[in-house]
Amino acid sequence: MFGLGGQELLLILFVILLFFGPSKLPELARGLGKGMREFKKAQSDLENEFHKAVESADPKEKPAEPLTAKREDAPEIQTKS
Repeated sequence: MFGLGGQELLLILFVILLFFGPSKLPELARGLGKGMREFKKAQSDLENEFHKAVESADPKEKPAEPLTAKREDAPEIQTKS
């Protein structure tokens, strides 16, 4: 996990315990859990939207008419030769 060993993690947890105290740790853990859950939900929603966009761009669909295509109701332009 991030290249940290067991001793480093214990040291980090000990420092957090010293800064916040034992009464604040459960509250901090809950907040961290909620934040991670929200982040994962947002990531999942973004991935779903991306997959929907990719699926809706089906290559079998007829491509749009080019801008230079001749329309029936458009007047013809005559040029001098």
